[in-house]
Amino acid sequence: MDVNYARTQMVEQQVRAWEVLDERILGTLRSVPREAFVPEEYRSLAYADTRIPLGHGVSMMSPMQIGRLLQSLKITTDDYVLEVGTGSGFLTACLAKLAAKVLSLDIHEDFTRQAQERLEQLGVRNVRLETRDATLLDEQNAYDVIAITGSLPRYTNNYEKALKPGGRLFVVSGVGAVMQAMLVKRIGADKWVREVLFETSLPPLAHSKKPDGFRF
Repeated sequence: MDVNYARTQMVEQQVRAWEVLDERILGTLRSVPREAFVPEEYRSLAYADTRIPLGHGVSMMSPMQIGRLLQSLKITTDDYVLEVGTGSGFLTACLAKLAAKVLSLDIHEDFTRQAQERLEQLGVRNVRLETRDATLLDEQNAYDVIAITGSLPRYTNNYEKALKPGGRLFVVSGVGAVMQAMLVKRIGADKWVREVLFETSLPPLAHSKKPDGFRF
């Protein structure tokens, strides 16, 4: 596979075509080698518009989803970013390109360990990875940006409370095949605004709360 050609095609045919026009985001996706974060057995699908399984019921977000996530958050070089759900570490690397520093949490030790190895191989130094349950997050006014990579079947406000005033949160909420991707902005000490960005679907975040009346 000609990875440079495949990466360019991914950006132009998938990401840009889904209304991601911010050149800083497109440049980030061109520069981070997605194939380095894909399990070896799926390496040939690194740049395809498809979900790639990682284990534990988790899959990589598609390039289009990542493009829209990054564009919506308007990350600056001064921002402190929290990523909830490290997964393969690909989004982590993209966030690190855009922000001052990144804290990435995952409940699965093998994910954080493998992501650490991949990031170190690429020379990414402004990321800290921790293995812990992010659904128990209780920080207040701590982060400029939060990106959640698994869906929340029932929306909870502990993440938005962890934003600094002016901070932005990307989250997917809902159940079933159609969920809502939202941008939440903290505009005051006790005030947030929520904007629905697009419809999508993601596997639920581990240990996330189920909606009232939910049945397996």
